[in-house]
Amino acid sequence: MRIWDRTSGSVKTVHVSTTRLYEAPNWTRDDRLVLNGDGQLWTLPVDGSAAPVPIEASGLPDVNNDHVLSPDGGTVFASANDWRIWEVPLAGGTARRVTPDDGALHFLHGVSPDGGTLGYVCLEPDGDDWWASATIHTIGVDGLGDAAVTTHPGPADGCEWTPDSAWILFNTEQFSTAPGHAQLARVRPDGSDLEQLTFDERVNWFPHVAPTGDVVAYLSYPPGTEGHPADLTVELRLVSVDDWTAPLTLVELSGGQGTINVPSWSPDGSAFAFVDYPLPPSADVDLEDS
Repeated sequence: MRIWDRTSGSVKTVHVSTTRLYEAPNWTRDDRLVLNGDGQLWTLPVDGSAAPVPIEASGLPDVNNDHVLSPDGGTVFASANDWRIWEVPLAGGTARRVTPDDGALHFLHGVSPDGGTLGYVCLEPDGDDWWASATIHTIGVDGLGDAAVTTHPGPADGCEWTPDSAWILFNTEQFSTAPGHAQLARVRPDGSDLEQLTFDERVNWFPHVAPTGDVVAYLSYPPGTEGHPADLTVELRLVSVDDWTAPLTLVELSGGQGTINVPSWSPDGSAFAFVDYPLPPSADVDLEDS
């Protein structure tokens, strides 16, 4: 588990685990990281001063690596392996299922700045092709008012509001004929004004807007990548919202799936957390060819 500091540009390792796969950090108001690992949610002090502690959530199915904090910091909304989204008290307690059992698969990625609406990826698999129909949806935290934001059959993923609520950022293959060639885009929450933002040869996923609203961190895969797999040589990039043509590569690492799936900026926008998965020398992966 590592922290990138915006002022200095330095990267600090705050926790290392060789026994449990931790993924997808959120950053709480009291300087803890919310992670998933072994189907549970965990918290870890940002400074690494203590080991991860599980969040005790009764009734919660095993979770995957899609979870987002509410704006007030008291709740974690999480995608579970029953393909539904659940509300979990950060302090622990009884979990509540948010999304209905409607036959689709629900993968959470964003919470609106007012805390009233969730942004998620809706999948209606066609056989083994899970992502053929991946579209962005919004739904109230009460489980009502489900609405499709994107109507193109996809794939689309990684939806997240800007701090001013004006846009939803996401990644999509809608603008490319090459399989897997995802680029970043934005759309109004009502589905209007769709706009492509990145136009490069790399495969770009999971845009996360800083709370300051001026920059976006995202995950960039090598050209030709399909989906968002793990264990590739990837880049974490930073780009100004005023100029998407000039991204800055912050870190190159072994990662991908689980590195930065969810919003991971500190509340003041001065740093963000990510997960690095350094491969052992014996790993049967040729990173140069990946």
